[in-house]
Amino acid sequence: MANLKGLASFVSELRAERTNLVDRLRHVDAALSVLGKLNGGSSYTKPRHKVLASARKRMSLAQKARWAKRAANDQAGKTKPKRTISAAGKERIAAAQRARWAKLTAAKKK
Repeated sequence: MANLKGLASFVSELRAERTNLVDRLRHVDAALSVLGKLNGGSSYTKPRHKVLASARKRMSLAQKARWAKRAANDQAGKTKPKRTISAAGKERIAAAQRARWAKLTAAKKK
């Protein structure tokens, strides 16, 4: 019999929680409806721009032409090679940075 009393209290607690949640949902729905009216009637997202199939086809052909032009330039050697820095250049940059840091730390010590 003790289990039934505990179960009854548990069920009553669940019902109370359910009524609280329903009340909260009403408040959320009211807030959403108010916010939806502020945005000109649409409460979520604006409609997306539709592109015609013929326009998509033209865009596709234009992109393929750009890719073909780049591929042709790559094969013909017309593209600029990727530039790299020499070891001596890296050392000059590092030495200049060390000098800047030395100047800064010397100024802080004074």
